Amino acid sequence: MHILRPEDEFNLPEYTPEQLALRNGRDKPEVWVAYRGLIFDVSKSRLWKTGTHYEHWAGQDLTDELKDAPHTSTVFDKFKVIGRLKNS
Repeated sequence: MHILRPEDEFNLPEYTPEQLALRNGRDKPEVWVAYRGLIFDVSKSRLWKTGTHYEHWAGQDLTDELKDAPHTSTVFDKFKVIGRLKNS
């Protein structure tokens, strides 16, 4: 689902790391994570329902943490891209 044309990516709203951090499943109802500069809405995932997924927390950039995951970045294909992470 996150396949974007290059021109679409630039039309996405930008969010700061601080704004992303609020979408942790507790401070606001949304559950978002970032990966490689894109922000994904993982709210509908049963694995992220509480804002945590194993030792990972929502509201963060997970780019550096993916190397420790038992899956590849294709896992993000299931989720809607809702924005870009500012200064990434």
